[in-house]
Amino acid sequence: MNTTSLNGKVALVTGGTTGIGLATAQHLATLGARVFITGRRQAELDAAVATIGQAATGIRADASVGADLDAVYAQINRQAGKLDILFANAGGGDMLPLGAITEEHFDRIFATNVRGVLFTVQKALPLLVDGASIILTGSTVSIQGTAGFSVYSASKAAVRNFARSWALDLKDRRIRVNVVSPGPIRTPGLGGLVPEEARQGLYDHLAAQVPLARLGEPEEVARAVAFLASDDAGFINGIELFVDGGMAQV
Repeated sequence: MNTTSLNGKVALVTGGTTGIGLATAQHLATLGARVFITGRRQAELDAAVATIGQAATGIRADASVGADLDAVYAQINRQAGKLDILFANAGGGDMLPLGAITEEHFDRIFATNVRGVLFTVQKALPLLVDGASIILTGSTVSIQGTAGFSVYSASKAAVRNFARSWALDLKDRRIRVNVVSPGPIRTPGLGGLVPEEARQGLYDHLAAQVPLARLGEPEEVARAVAFLASDDAGFINGIELFVDGGMAQV
């Protein structure tokens, strides 16, 4: 991809302070985009903006809170006036097996991963230019069973169908909607699923399930997102692009 291929583009990356979100915001900036990022913690937001550089603007927001999203889009409207790329990435989850699932667990994960993604996209529509690109963060678990991870997995399956349906809803505006679905990526979120002393064991276990025999890196997902955001992907719409080393494919 041409390193100036996103010149003049304005992008929003939700959950842009760590992991895949931060790596993607950095990569979009290197390709010439002006990048807005959101995060819930000001200190992490400030650090991320410093890492990305002058092309970045941080906005403190929780993607599951409608008023926060309204404030995000009001600021982008004031400062940029449009949005070309939306990477609805904010999300997360933890593990509980059936029998131990609580209402709090379900509500928290679906509030961010499903309701948050829905309203992140819907509230962006007035700012999105015709021909814009929307990318949603899915996961390989949306098509695989994982013990103790059913609520998170179901939330990502919902995200996958959002893309299919929204590609049709937005066809008159030529707005493309795609999903990028990472496999095991070396991020703070992945490591945080288990206590620190068990982290390397988790990494080794997951890497053994990947045909490439390793974890992915956030930058590898970032390059896939940038491709879907670019004109190079102009005829790609409604897909789920797996960045998983083959884990869910073979």
